Amino acid sequence: MPDQRATDSKSSQVAVPTLLVVAFALFGLGIFLPFFHVTKFWVFSDAISVVSGLFTLFQAHEYFLFGILTLFTLIFPCVKLGLLAIVWTERMHDLARVRRLHEWVEHLGKWSMLDVFVVAILIVAMKSADVADLHIGLGLYLFTFSVITTQLTSSWISRLLQRG
Repeated sequence: MPDQRATDSKSSQVAVPTLLVVAFALFGLGIFLPFFHVTKFWVFSDAISVVSGLFTLFQAHEYFLFGILTLFTLIFPCVKLGLLAIVWTERMHDLARVRRLHEWVEHLGKWSMLDVFVVAILIVAMKSADVADLHIGLGLYLFTFSVITTQLTSSWISRLLQRG
């Protein structure tokens, strides 16, 4: 009967890189596809994605909000996924260094959840204003699944790193 660690390792060889690719693909689609479909005064309709929302903030000279949202919705998730890929590919070379890097990734992940909080506030604010009818778009679901997939992958890598 095969050793459980060997079986886990073989399944991880395919699953972890696959999850990283899926998380990045979901993230990429999620930021470009509409997060919301907004209908204002029952006449005007608009689809808003993360990227289009950021462009709108920049064009409106809302540089502080543009910077904060760019940091937490674009840069942090990309850096986290990139660092997870580095941790995965370098895990056989210097385990102690990789473990330290993964701890840093986990701390970064806590900060990157701020974008989810911002989105939640935006949904509540728009729904309570009664000025616009708001419908959730596919982008929000894909972005959310990207966050979940990234967290699951990070946890999986963490368990594998603890085993050594």
